[in-house]
Amino acid sequence: MGQGSKRASVRRRTGRGSAWARLACVAAWALAPLGAAAADAPEVVQTVCAACHGPDGNSLAPTFPKLAGLQVEYLEKQLREFLSGKRKNDLMDSSLPALKAANLGDVVAYYASQKRSAGTVSDDKLAAAGKAIYDDGNTGSGVPSCSGCHQPEGEGNARYPRLAGQHATYTMAQMQAFKEGTRTNDKARVMRAVAARMTEQEIAAVAEYIAGL
Repeated sequence: MGQGSKRASVRRRTGRGSAWARLACVAAWALAPLGAAAADAPEVVQTVCAACHGPDGNSLAPTFPKLAGLQVEYLEKQLREFLSGKRKNDLMDSSLPALKAANLGDVVAYYASQKRSAGTVSDDKLAAAGKAIYDDGNTGSGVPSCSGCHQPEGEGNARYPRLAGQHATYTMAQMQAFKEGTRTNDKARVMRAVAARMTEQEIAAVAEYIAGL
């Protein structure tokens, strides 16, 4: 398979097509159970955010990130940067008016307090390759270990987000965005520097491993 075909394959897996993503969001909203987890949620979570991210922050569609259990500091930074335009996403654009009117502190506190659902691994061999990179990096190409910042179990900290259990499709999409320079809101260009040194196969492997943490 040529490099162009490989790149196209990864992009298909990351679900970048906005039309497909919008359809997935609608489907996720229709299927998501509005249970007790949403009862105490801020109004904007129940009426806007839950459509794509689920009522408790555990999205069903793999193109949308799980927000449950994310660190307050990290999530607030991301939301503020969506509002300022520093971070961009076509699907988030329609939610920005509601977010501007909401209390972001309440939103991030709610999601941070939710328990993240377990992720799934669909390719054990790929995940095993991802574990090697996550734990030890790739000394040959200068890729550092992921665990050095995101912690051995993917729990993260105030500076670096929780990764454990995140959808592989979403993780791949963000790594590709950092690699290509279409996402630029990482502190000190850390993620752009790391992703630039990773092959697309390495990105896929690490994303698969993270999903199972």
